[in-house]
Amino acid sequence: MRLTLRVWRQQNPDAPGAMATYDVDGISSDMSFLEMLDTLNEKLILAGDDPVAFDHDCREGICGACSLVINGDAHGPERTTTCQLHMRSFKDGDTIDVEPWRAAAFPVVKDLVVDRSAFDRIIQSGGYITAPTGAAPEAHATAVPKPAADTAFEHAECIGCGACVAACPNGSAMLFTSAKVVHLNSLPQGAPERESRVLDMVGRMDAEGFGGCTNTGECATACPKGIPLFSITTMNREFVRAARKGR
Repeated sequence: MRLTLRVWRQQNPDAPGAMATYDVDGISSDMSFLEMLDTLNEKLILAGDDPVAFDHDCREGICGACSLVINGDAHGPERTTTCQLHMRSFKDGDTIDVEPWRAAAFPVVKDLVVDRSAFDRIIQSGGYITAPTGAAPEAHATAVPKPAADTAFEHAECIGCGACVAACPNGSAMLFTSAKVVHLNSLPQGAPERESRVLDMVGRMDAEGFGGCTNTGECATACPKGIPLFSITTMNREFVRAARKGR
């Protein structure tokens, strides 16, 4: 396939950015989107140009690092991570726009790389459980009801890629934050911090500059791991409960 790429180039956080146009040829439909970008970068390096900076790590849809907006969609036209998006989703001669996540809380570092450390700080504020030091507790010491385990597993699938923020017209992180809150608050092991967790994590989310949720639902549509929209409702209920109870 021969493709025309319009890629966001930005040298550093303080420099102005703009879309740059590149032609790439010889792209196989079996390539992943990141392998296609690798091909572009090989061409740029051989020409003595600066390669396009983009995030990646596992390339197996696990780590969530491959954060790109492709033709206006977070992770592209398929409901998957960018590294698992294959070029068979495009046609020969297509023009493809490639941009970084667009959110005030995710400042651009360079080109397609954004700083998502705001997510780390949200997790640090309450994404943990009380555990005694020493030897690991016996696995069956605390029974977990099957419905609670299912809920926890479903929300633990969140990989923190940020597609929910990129897809949301308000740049909200409610789906991400609710996934982390509901995951731990569903378990008996998370009970000691149940109230403080939701209050601290929502407070940190607001302090990081994420937008508010208006129930547009784009976050759940874009999520590659299928975190359900009702997790936001569950977190809101937990927040009201904790605020009423007080700390």
